[in-house]
Order: sequence, then C-alpha cells, then structure tokens
Amino acid sequence: MHLPEYYEFCCTVKTVAGHDVLESIPELLSKMNSKKTMIITDKGVELAGLVKIVTDAISENIEIGAIESDVPPDSDVRVVNNLSKIYVKNGCDSIIAVGGGSVLDTAKGVNIIVSENSDDLMKFTGAGALKRKLRPLVAVPTTSGTGSEVTSVAVIADPERNKKMAFSSLYLLPDIAVLDSRMTLTLPDFLTSQTAMDALTHAAEAYTCLSKNPVSDIHAINAIKLITENLLNVIKNPTDKEGRLALATAANIAGMSFSNSMVGMVHTLGHSIGAVCHVPHGTCMSILLPYGLEYNMHKTGEYTGELLYPLAGDKVYSKTPKSKRPEKAIEYIRDLNQKLCDATDGRHPVCLKDVLDRDGNMMVPEDKLPEIAKTALGDGSIFYNPEELDFDDILKVLKFAWSGEKLDRSLWIHKNSFKNQESL
Repeated sequence: MHLPEYYEFCCTVKTVAGHDVLESIPELLSKMNSKKTMIITDKGVELAGLVKIVTDAISENIEIGAIESDVPPDSDVRVVNNLSKIYVKNGCDSIIAVGGGSVLDTAKGVNIIVSENSDDLMKFTGAGALKRKLRPLVAVPTTSGTGSEVTSVAVIADPERNKKMAFSSLYLLPDIAVLDSRMTLTLPDFLTSQTAMDALTHAAEAYTCLSKNPVSDIHAINAIKLITENLLNVIKNPTDKEGRLALATAANIAGMSFSNSMVGMVHTLGHSIGAVCHVPHGTCMSILLPYGLEYNMHKTGEYTGELLYPLAGDKVYSKTPKSKRPEKAIEYIRDLNQKLCDATDGRHPVCLKDVLDRDGNMMVPEDKLPEIAKTALGDGSIFYNPEELDFDDILKVLKFAWSGEKLDRSLWIHKNSFKNQESL
C-alpha cells in the first residue's frame, strides 16, 4: 500500500445504530443541555408516518418546540432562512433532522444561522468560515445514501444564482447520528436503489480521487461490500430490517470516507445536473459513476481495479487479471444499475435521457447539456478529480451519459494526455 506523506481523518459524530434506538435521543440531548428541540423534516417523510415514530419515541422526555416539514427535494437557502426564524421564535435550543440529504443539509444551514445569530447564510459559504461549535444537532436519516449525518459539508441551492452552494467545516458535523431501521422500512424501491448508489458513489470516488487516505479507504471498501451484499435483496424484500440497517451503516461509513477524502467529477456533474434540471442527486450518481471511473481510468485504474473485490467478491477478483480489473469493476457497476432498473420496473434509470418527471417528461433535454457543462466548471469537487476537466471534456462525458453509451476513451487527448494509452 502506498501511503500519502500527510493525511487527516476526523469524524466526531457519535453514531447510535439499531432497530429501536430513537428512544435514546432525549437522553443524548439532555447530556448536551438541550430542553426544547425543533424537528426539521419534509412532506414525504411526514406523510410516510416517520415523524410520528420519532415523536412517539421522544416526546415524553423532551419538549418539541416546532415541527417543520417545509423542506424541498433540493435544500434551498430561502427555506433555511425561514426555518431559522421559526427556530428563534419558538425558543428552541437544538435540532433533530429527520429525512434524507436535503433535510439534513437544510438543518445544517439552519444551525449555522441560529448559532451565529446571523440572517445571511451566504456569509458562511466555502471552507473555514465557521469558527466555533454550533448548537446541538441530531441527524436521523430516512434514506441510506447521502451520509450527511456524518459529513462536515452541506450543499444548499441558491435559486437566484441557479447554483448549489457548498458549506464546509468540521463544526458542521452533527453531534449525534441515529440509524434506526424503522426509518427506511417504507422507502420505495426506486429511492432505496438510487440512494444506495449515491452511497456507493461516495465510497468509489473517495477511494479513487486525489485526497484518498488509508483510513478513508477502509471505510470505502466496507461500504461498497455492504451495499453489494444487501441492496438487491432489500429491493426484493423491503421489510428486511437487517438489510435496511446494513445499507444505513454503509451510507454512514461511506459518508465518513468521502468527508475526509472528498469526491470528484461524478459529483461535479451530478451537482450541476441537479442545479440546472432538478434531477434527484442519487439518480445522477447512479448514472454517472461508471462514466467518471472510465474517464479517470488511465490515472486511477489501479484503484478502480481494487474496487472489484468488494463489488464482486474474492473469487471473481482473484480470477480476473490485474489489467482487466478496472473494466470489470465498471462492468459490475453497470450490471448492478441494470438489475436495479429491472427490479424497479424502470424507475431506476440507467441514462440521463430516461430520467422522467412525474408527468413523464424528460428532465434532462439534450439541449441543456452545454448549460450543465458550464455550471460544472464552477463546482468545488472538480479540484479533487484525478484528471483535469474542461468544458469540452465535460460535455462529451455528458453526451455519453445522456445516451447510455459506454464512454469512448479514445476521444480524449488530455493536457497530461492519453490517446490509446494505458498506464496499467
């Protein structure tokens, strides 16, 4: 193993996991001197009855000052500002975030404003803007994807700029992550598949991008293994509590991994598709992951090849020649996406042109690809990608991902370049 000369790894989040662990939240908040909490969630989570499960588990032991479900699919700075006012008006002193990535990121944004006694979230964009610990935050994920319950980042949309703004600080780490299998039992099959592929993408990019390190690598490999061993079975048997908890754990440790090693072009493109066309993040990740690994293969093929072990198991890994492992790993990811598409009756799309809204309309028209490519150039994750990306590169990759064709790597002549050249 090649060790970097220097690396850091930090996760201060206390994770509590099991089949009935929501009941521990009041005691955990009490230890942080919290007496009145605000629950932030979204309409879907509320309608699914998950908020009631949480309130039934905790309301006898802690006062709930407000329950707010006005969180959109993409976290929005305007919603963050509004929820912050409600938090202050009701005299709350902590937050319980119950939901997926948008809810958790929204809660982090609210926590920034109320802790800093500010009215402008945009003052704290980027890295290092926060200088002190924030108010108590308990994260209860209802999907097994983002890992936001253990990450030091939040991505919040700014509709006025048509961009997703990144916030990064160790102070953004929640205090407690509660993984309770009850929270994902009712998650529809296509959301289960897409959010799990989001977690797999976190792990794969963490393992192959520029800031990888030995500790993040261990978390990434184990996350991928848990996903490939449990995802299809959970799709077929949605009430499998053990499988649900395994996927929640996978998302959690994948979050720890990429929060310390960062991600690359798959997230660069995914953030931009989300900003321009409002496609769910997990959908983007599942479609784009094979293309990102292919594009970077000439620089990170060895690491991509090592992913074959958790993806396919030791027998396939040992029987596959080293030079063939990278392509085999990507083949397994594509095959997994297709199996998920079949298992969800097509609701897990495998290319961008097949992503449809509720009315059956195409969400990513081909003529939007140039705008997406332009937006991607301003995304911070681009700096951690192993290979440089310019507008033309991004547009080419997007066109392949739109059509569903396998990436033709011979089209590229990079600045550091390759053409019909392999480093394996």
